[in-house]
Amino acid sequence: MGDGIGRRLRGLAVAAAAVAPHVPSPAAVGPRALPGGARRRLLSGTGLRNPAGRLPQVRAGGGAAGASQGRQGLHRGFIGAAGAAGSGEQLSLPELCSPRRYYEYIFGRSHWRKPHRESPSAQGELSQLQVVIASPEPGCNSFPHLASNEAYHLTVSEPVAILKADEVWGALRGLETFSQLVHEDDYGSFLINESEIYDFPRFAHRGILLDTSRHYLPLKSILTNLDAMAFNKFNVLHWHIVDDQSFPYQSIFFPELSNKGAYSYNHVYTPTDVRLVIEYARLRGIRVIPEFDTPGHTQSWGKGQKDLLTPCYSGEQPSGSFGPVNPILNSTYDFMAALFKEISSVFPDAYIHLGGDEVSFDCWRSNPKVKEFMKKQGFGIDYAKLESYYIQKILDIVSSYNKGYMVWQEVFDNNAQLKPDTVVEVWMSNNYAHELSSVTRAGFPAILAAPWYLDYISYGQDWTKYYRVEPLNFPGSEKQKKLLIGGEACLWGEYVDATNLTPRLWPRASAVGERLWSSKNVTDLQDAYRRLTNHRCRMLSRGIAAEPLFVGYCPHEARWR
Repeated sequence: MGDGIGRRLRGLAVAAAAVAPHVPSPAAVGPRALPGGARRRLLSGTGLRNPAGRLPQVRAGGGAAGASQGRQGLHRGFIGAAGAAGSGEQLSLPELCSPRRYYEYIFGRSHWRKPHRESPSAQGELSQLQVVIASPEPGCNSFPHLASNEAYHLTVSEPVAILKADEVWGALRGLETFSQLVHEDDYGSFLINESEIYDFPRFAHRGILLDTSRHYLPLKSILTNLDAMAFNKFNVLHWHIVDDQSFPYQSIFFPELSNKGAYSYNHVYTPTDVRLVIEYARLRGIRVIPEFDTPGHTQSWGKGQKDLLTPCYSGEQPSGSFGPVNPILNSTYDFMAALFKEISSVFPDAYIHLGGDEVSFDCWRSNPKVKEFMKKQGFGIDYAKLESYYIQKILDIVSSYNKGYMVWQEVFDNNAQLKPDTVVEVWMSNNYAHELSSVTRAGFPAILAAPWYLDYISYGQDWTKYYRVEPLNFPGSEKQKKLLIGGEACLWGEYVDATNLTPRLWPRASAVGERLWSSKNVTDLQDAYRRLTNHRCRMLSRGIAAEPLFVGYCPHEARWR
């Protein structure tokens, strides 16, 4: 279990947060079990024990919090939060700055179940965890964003551990790391190694795509996976909320979209549901980026919005079927302007994902009015130009609401006029390195998803192929490499619903989490397997039904009977 397990945690202030530094840092006991990565230094030695387990003290504004508390720790359930440096004012910080959930993650109820015996390896006691947020405005009421600072500095040394971060987002990440360092021994004592960690993510965008159209995902499933994302230091939920199969988003201004486009009346996400997901994610340092994919993938849209889709023809007669969004009608853009105005107000993130992938031109080719429009516009028979015409209008609409946009790679490939900060998501697996090179050479930020489609399953330990991916292995200059802002693990929903979502996603996505957080040189598969196995067990203890990597034992497996 690692060397030098030593100091007992006593009255420790457990605090919040998100996955440990490198990889969903599987083990977290002892120097060797720390999340792998080069950006942290461990002091040799002994750990700290906390039999009573108390919550952390949080200070905003850069002062040293509560040093006089010493070994007594804090009263359970209380977090003292000092005000701006030197003010001495006691503030009641919101849950984001004083999260209590990590108390249960670390200590659970085990210290009530059995008496604590003195651990022979304990060499001291840790009485408190102080969380110091340097900024006078820690951001507890704000939303995370692409430029959020997630760096932190954690020092574990008796009698007080100190976690420092410039912003609350870094404090969240550091609190998750702290929680992963704690280990309960056979005597019922909670131990932690004396450590010093400097940590920050390699990439700013570390996402999980969930598809709620092909199968409806209950709210509980989404929230559970937001917890798992935080344990693995992901910071973006890419919510592919609607598609051909169903339209579960309940629009305020266009209720017929879900009334007629959802699978059923109770397979919808109400405005209250959406707000809950956004706030639940915010408290875990996670952005929510919705995807409303057009002009393809819109069959469910047409059920609730008349004349939105293009009528397909067989010869000179309508066939009765419909294709992509009809790009030649003014009413199409009036509708899109109103819908995206609503979406822009509901989702606070600076970005909306506009899709733009897999558009079939067959229906457009069959429609005589579309062909006439093509001729007037001078597009000839190049229907990619018609798609770009449509996409450009949608981009202009979204820009008018001061939103940035993300698009799938086809939008770039078809030469749509994009704003300089447009984020292009590369998903096609055939030669994605070449695509990354092209996108970044054109000056656009990019996100990599192609090698991380987790709905493609295979026998054996396929997490290793996700782990081996090096995102920056594409031709290009250093300037181009800096334009790759991150990546996403995608779990499309053709064969996934609430019954198998979590085990199919975790811990396979954890391998992606390590690759997007950790240093490039963290590549040892044997070490990763050991840490990932421990981390999977940790997720089980926290209520995440993560599947096993291989043969082995986890004491928390029994709870899933």
